[in-house]
Amino acid sequence: MSLSEQSVLDSLKQLADPNTGKDYVSSRAVKNLRVSGADVSFDIELGYPAKTQIDAIRQAVIAQVRTVPGVGNVSANVHTKIVAHAVQQGVKLLPGVKNIIAVASGKGGVGKSTTAVNLALALVAEGATVGMLDADIYGPSQPQMLGIGGQRPESHDGKSMEPLEAHGLQVMSIGFLVDVETPMVWRGPMATQALNQLLKETNWRDLDYLVIDMPPGTGDIQLTLSQSVPVTGAVIVTTPQDIALLDARKGLKMFEKVGVPIIGIVENMSTHICSKCGHEEHIFGTGGGQSMCDDYGVPFLGALPLDIQIRQEVDSGVPTVVSDPDGRVSDIYKSIARKVAITIAERSKDMSSKFPNIVVQNT
Repeated sequence: MSLSEQSVLDSLKQLADPNTGKDYVSSRAVKNLRVSGADVSFDIELGYPAKTQIDAIRQAVIAQVRTVPGVGNVSANVHTKIVAHAVQQGVKLLPGVKNIIAVASGKGGVGKSTTAVNLALALVAEGATVGMLDADIYGPSQPQMLGIGGQRPESHDGKSMEPLEAHGLQVMSIGFLVDVETPMVWRGPMATQALNQLLKETNWRDLDYLVIDMPPGTGDIQLTLSQSVPVTGAVIVTTPQDIALLDARKGLKMFEKVGVPIIGIVENMSTHICSKCGHEEHIFGTGGGQSMCDDYGVPFLGALPLDIQIRQEVDSGVPTVVSDPDGRVSDIYKSIARKVAITIAERSKDMSSKFPNIVVQNT
């Protein structure tokens, strides 16, 4: 029996992507398939960044195709193509930004900023081009967490700002523009205007993802951002504690009301493991994040431990994903980042750039 493209596709239908759980044919990841005699070549196009797993995926698809009778040489190229996805109706995409991920919490003190920066750095580690916007006007923390506090952004034209860079991230924060000890005694409209300027007057350079570290709560700033910023999806950070979950539910419902999809929930400070004896204890309760996901039908992205190493590393300006890239906690952050990127990749694509401009003129 002669080798055909269909027999190769039938073989690849039997192999599931280890990250999405879907086969490469039904997910339309197989591109440029060619069969020449006994030789087979094709591309696997991933819609999410997976730099650390590309070699393993490539070896798996080659091994799968080699099981087809009559196959000789097999050549496979695995690459990532990240595209813009749909946002709230009536909101336009930002220039230079494909997807915006809002990281939010209903209340402060749950580790939202730490989760946001490590999520952004995990996406960088997987090969994506990523930006970080510190949207907490009243308490900006990203300059300190990324080790670039005290620096100032440049402006080449007097109208827009160039983002600062740290650990491969493009970064913008009000913390770069004011003294670290100066309190932001601003009413909501002024804070919202400042945030819009930071977002829209920064020259973001071809970002696959812009991670926005949202201020805690569900006030004026959060509502304005949710309605006017083209958000692809939101990640809710909570602890297992009942009080934190009450506020996290309010944050989730706010995004739902303004048409922003919920990507999933991250449970921070899930367990504490004693550094002396190794005893594991659920200080803030257990199962709260998963229960909330079950109630609202949203994905549970992962659980992070209460670990002194995480705190020490962000305080020093070198977050965990950078300072200990092969450690257990970094693996959790990277797993969460892949789930976020996969969820976005499976959403509808933004096709507005494909539409023609229609002009009606009197003749």
